[in-house]
Amino acid sequence: MEPDTTPVHRRETIERAHLRDPRDASHVMYRHEVEGPLAALVQRFWIPVWSVPPGQEAVQRVLQYPVCLVVVTPDYARFYGVVSGLSTTTLRGEGWAVGVMLTPAAGALVAGGPVASYTDRAVDVGAVLGADGAALTERVRAAMAAGPHSPAAHAEAMAAYDDVLRRFLPVDEEGVLVDRVVALVESRHDLTRVDQLCAETGLPERALQRLVHRRLGLTPKWLVQRRRLQEAAGRLRERRTTVAEVAADLGYADQPHLTRDFARVTGMTPGEFAARYAG
Repeated sequence: MEPDTTPVHRRETIERAHLRDPRDASHVMYRHEVEGPLAALVQRFWIPVWSVPPGQEAVQRVLQYPVCLVVVTPDYARFYGVVSGLSTTTLRGEGWAVGVMLTPAAGALVAGGPVASYTDRAVDVGAVLGADGAALTERVRAAMAAGPHSPAAHAEAMAAYDDVLRRFLPVDEEGVLVDRVVALVESRHDLTRVDQLCAETGLPERALQRLVHRRLGLTPKWLVQRRRLQEAAGRLRERRTTVAEVAADLGYADQPHLTRDFARVTGMTPGEFAARYAG
């Protein structure tokens, strides 16, 4: 089951956040880039379309990025805070979802305040968007009824999100700051300690902690740990290096430290995870 190759969408290999088993053929994932003013609120759209044989299920495991999500499916429409551990979704039967990965700044704008209360939980989209949430849900479902693999359906569904989310522009000053903090963590692999992040941003540790908790529902330490685990998963998947080398490259004191962190969150040791891709 392969999607089209038209410029409207693209299909990526498994990205670092998604711990997808290489034997899992349950779904196709479309990821759409965001351009124009909406890019200040939305990092990208993602549209999985799945088909799971009767009586079977496919569990999707994700090391979520430090951002909130809005997801519409035929059965529900929800606003998600960040899952601090391993995010799991079980696919059954046939279906689709149209989701947006918000920017770090946008979660609190959409939620109307601090997002800490949404960490590790989801609410109906109407709880944060009101009547706009119902209109968004109806319009996305109507668009996808034309065919979940259709570029035109995707374009219409994304336009529905655009119309609803634009009212949260422009991003506030604090939002711009939290975007910068997350971008630093995700782009600077030499940042392995909170005090380094404080030095880079010029923020005292307490101020940084309050900012990250208010806008993301997390801690600065979590941001660093999550990026390291995502990068470890990406490197282990490529099978081009050893677990010990991955640990050293990512600034862990030794291999056991990486093994403990990785297993605590994913339920697998780095070696067990890498073995999935041995073929």
